[in-house]
Amino acid sequence: MPHADTSRFPAESYKGAVLSPLFDEAKAHYYQPLQRINRAHGVMLAEQGILSRGEAGRILAALDAIDATIDLPAQTYTGQFEDLFFVVEDALCQRVGRDLGGRLHTGRSRNDIDVTQFKMVLKGRLDRTIAHLSGVIRTLLSVAEREKETLVVAYTHGQPAQPTRFGHYLAALAEVLLRDLNRLLNARDDADLCSMGAAAITTTGFPLNRERMADLLGFSSLQLNSYGCIAAADYLMSVYSALKGLFLNLGRFIQDMNLWSGFEVGHLYVPNAFVQISSIMPQKRNPVPIEHMRLQLSHGAGHCDTVLLTLHNTPFTDMNDAEGPTQAAGYGAFAVADRILPLFADFIAAVRINEDKVRRHIDEACLVMTEVADSLVRLEGLSFRQGHEVASKLSRHLVDRGVPASALPPEDFSRLFAEVAGRPPRLPLAEIQALATPEHFIEVRTLPGGPGKAALAAALDVYSARLTELSARHRVATDREAAAAERLAAAVAALIAEAA
Repeated sequence: MPHADTSRFPAESYKGAVLSPLFDEAKAHYYQPLQRINRAHGVMLAEQGILSRGEAGRILAALDAIDATIDLPAQTYTGQFEDLFFVVEDALCQRVGRDLGGRLHTGRSRNDIDVTQFKMVLKGRLDRTIAHLSGVIRTLLSVAEREKETLVVAYTHGQPAQPTRFGHYLAALAEVLLRDLNRLLNARDDADLCSMGAAAITTTGFPLNRERMADLLGFSSLQLNSYGCIAAADYLMSVYSALKGLFLNLGRFIQDMNLWSGFEVGHLYVPNAFVQISSIMPQKRNPVPIEHMRLQLSHGAGHCDTVLLTLHNTPFTDMNDAEGPTQAAGYGAFAVADRILPLFADFIAAVRINEDKVRRHIDEACLVMTEVADSLVRLEGLSFRQGHEVASKLSRHLVDRGVPASALPPEDFSRLFAEVAGRPPRLPLAEIQALATPEHFIEVRTLPGGPGKAALAAALDVYSARLTELSARHRVATDREAAAAERLAAAVAALIAEAA
């Protein structure tokens, strides 16, 4: 095989393996952020007197012309220019001349441009995920309110444990997802610090206005240390750690849905809109969206791990490990969130609990026995350990004989009670049975966070208020960015008008 020509840049193998894919990624993700940075930098240079207003106006008009004429999808990597930045710079110089076109790059580097545009793209993706997650939480709270009296079985260690309400169970997930939402907003804050003005890594001697660049680009503030602007990739760790946590939390809940919807358990009814059939078994109802959600969330966690593990043991400096390919790998996690969060919200709104089967399983598994033990302590004056021992003997006796808790024979209760307490019970069995219903079990649990009506209603109010608070916090950030875009557009239009 003939040797490849390695006398000229780029070597064909380097072009095919690295530069061409990077160019395609830049076309897909970074052209618009790059042009916004170009415009903001042009405005700032004029305001600082580094460019005249007329020069800035000519440059900005040329940037508009590039936007209007460039056929971005048709652009292919030829090797003439190293990357998309130089393609745009060349197009600018062709319109205003190399001297004036080159002045736009005064005081900046591809380093601070790249990190800034990475953050801009991440914030946009975070905004979509935050909006989707807010919708999921809103749906959970609505369904929890609707199902606040619906019985379900609470499991521990994979076994039925106690009765609770479906609304209480859903509220547990809502509480977790509110923390996930807060973590995503905190991660957005970490990405909301502008790196422009750091230049290569130590700033520049030109009198740039870093605060103005942050303002025009919609950032909350500048990232102060210039070395950290380029070297610190912790904003990526914040984002993908928070996103991975969301995927893990949702995946655990969805695994419960898989168990509950199985025929042998049968507590969850999945409507036909979320059920596929078998190609050979006519009786099959396969709620495969559950599997697809679980699968995709695992894939999403994997995308997050790609980013996080890529940064492991990398140097604390400018390096490609935190740049284009790693950024693009992370975008796959956001694609999962964009697909799965709306599906999850629709799924939760549609499913129903088979309460007859739930109630039967509560009775057959004697899930009210915790409250039987507690009632014997309160009403019979037994010690906690004595009450627990009576209830334990009752449970084993009933389960061994296949007798539900609601059908406990009076003589068996009296005999087992006397074995532990050394005396007959004072309360008639009918009263004990009345205290041992799942409804009573739940309603006496009035402590904050419990499933009793008042406790659950209070918790749902707290979660609704927290969602409102977090949504308002997000709205402040997105409103600020929208206002910044308007300020930048107005400043650009004024300079172009002056130069016309």
